[in-house]
Amino acid sequence: MNNMSDEERLKAFESMLEDVKSQMQFAQSEMDKLKAHGREKSVTFKQHMSNKLMYQRMLTMYREYGLLS
Repeated sequence: MNNMSDEERLKAFESMLEDVKSQMQFAQSEMDKLKAHGREKSVTFKQHMSNKLMYQRMLTMYREYGLLS
């Protein structure tokens, strides 16, 4: 069981949200670099695409629950 206060939970959520946004931007940046070198079919590109889609889904869920505008 978690003994965090509401304030601590909010701070942790906001920290996680910023990390998700940052990781999504990183994945897109890496995909852009790979695409510029014609490596769209590489496993690395596909892994970054998978990560980006996961982060997009997380952000969509935050919006659906009114946690993100």
